[in-house]
Amino acid sequence: MTPHIDPVSDEDLQAYVDDQLTVARRIDVEAYLSANPSAASRVMADLRIRDELRLSLAETPRGASTATARIATAEAARRLERALSRERWLRGLRIAATVALLIGAGWFANAQFGHLGVSRVVASDLPPAYVDDAVRAHRTALVRAGMPSQRAGQGYDPAEIRAATAIVMPALPEGWQVEDVQVFPSAFGPSVELAVKTKDLGTVSLFAVRPGGFDVVPATTVPKDELNAAYWQMGEVAYALVAQPGPEASPREIDRAAARLARSLY
Repeated sequence: MTPHIDPVSDEDLQAYVDDQLTVARRIDVEAYLSANPSAASRVMADLRIRDELRLSLAETPRGASTATARIATAEAARRLERALSRERWLRGLRIAATVALLIGAGWFANAQFGHLGVSRVVASDLPPAYVDDAVRAHRTALVRAGMPSQRAGQGYDPAEIRAATAIVMPALPEGWQVEDVQVFPSAFGPSVELAVKTKDLGTVSLFAVRPGGFDVVPATTVPKDELNAAYWQMGEVAYALVAQPGPEASPREIDRAAARLARSLY
């Protein structure tokens, strides 16, 4: 007999974003999101906004004055409110922004700041297996680029990729130039790797694959085999951005680029 599941409300979704649900109720909410891609996309966006607020709090210098902390935190809260146009989310996240303001004004210099000071880069779990595939694809692209006999894939057609692989590619920022396109095998069908030349990050690899399950994962940055990588998932397709480390391709810049690519998908 199938157990009864209480309907998932807007309050449940908000509590999910705020990490306030029990494990059992989180499972109910995730089951609901797996069947409602539009709601999953909204939750992913709000998770991203929540983490940007936490990152803004964490990156204020330790010796900063209370006034400086208040200004920085207030700006993060204003960005949070501007980004939320959906009325049903607004009230709960205004409360979160108010709490953040209090933390920034009164407790920021306290050494016992708590879990809000832990960035996603530090607190993240082990990256999914497809990040290893993305790193291998990146290294293969570098080898190909150094072999004159290996011609780069000519022409990048996102519509053709979608028709052949069921993979939707993110919209590339202006100035990003695709130099090579390759299709690799994976456990759940073809994967796609783009070698992209960028002005700010150098040559990067954008990897996309269907990992075999539905999930919504915001952009998360990890160091990987002396490279900088960021991964995220939108529904049934997962993505990874890989770059050589350097002053311009720092983990923070890779995270920003990955978040921008993720936002282009919804």
